[in-house]
Amino acid sequence: MPESSRSVTASMAAECAGVVRIYSIASGEVHALRGVDARFPARTISAVVGPSGSGKSSLLRILAALDRPSAGTVRLGGEPIDQLSGRALRRLRRRKVGFMFQRPSDNLLPGVTALDQVAQAGRLRGLSRRQAAGEADGLLGDLGLGDRRDHRPHELSGGQQQRVALAQAVVGRPSLVIADEPTAELDSGSADLLLGKMRLLADRGVAIVLSTHDPRVVQAAERTLSLHRGAVASETTDAGVLAVIDDSGRVQIPPSELARFPDRRAVVTVDADGIRITPPGRTV
Repeated sequence: MPESSRSVTASMAAECAGVVRIYSIASGEVHALRGVDARFPARTISAVVGPSGSGKSSLLRILAALDRPSAGTVRLGGEPIDQLSGRALRRLRRRKVGFMFQRPSDNLLPGVTALDQVAQAGRLRGLSRRQAAGEADGLLGDLGLGDRRDHRPHELSGGQQQRVALAQAVVGRPSLVIADEPTAELDSGSADLLLGKMRLLADRGVAIVLSTHDPRVVQAAERTLSLHRGAVASETTDAGVLAVIDDSGRVQIPPSELARFPDRRAVVTVDADGIRITPPGRTV
């Protein structure tokens, strides 16, 4: 592999190429993902958006190594996961991925203190007992929970519970943290505080990927991946809104612009200035 390709791969916490996910149900097959190509860089917050049924949860479960694609390739930290055994996949997930559920209470064990919650997660990532306790204590302090380390979940607010869950997700320094609608159950102040702490952790090298309907999350993210019917409709970065081109050269038109192409046909014009895509019959 060329040096430039290795450096690009190393800077990516996760990559998807042509990812398809098909579920079999009683009435037939459901195509949740249809050839998704996406990259999630380190030190970056990425938001995955789209209407219900667009494939957000399916994509997050695959990125978190909780599910396998039906087709396509997924890499975590440059390592392909598609052919791993179940045991190897679990080991990779523990080492490289942290996961946060939408409901704060779903992330925590009842009756266990915040410090022990995070320390136990650290032990699962291979830290020694002393390392896990020390890192858990430091993370809780960084997240504004130093005076709550001995509190149990029922003694914490929803926002505090989500910050404990975030500490659980990043203890042991995984390369990727996945969060499913992390602000959905939080008030505005708690959501803003959680996003601020995520920004701090991303700056330290963690890649954070969040599914969301929350405009505040989208605003906090450097990259936004918009899904529509299981495909990437567009990607938004500092460069603006980008159309997505798959490995076959097909361009995904953002759904907001599909009305310009009622016949689902387009004229492609190539000249010295680049490539233009226009509806048939329109003067270029």
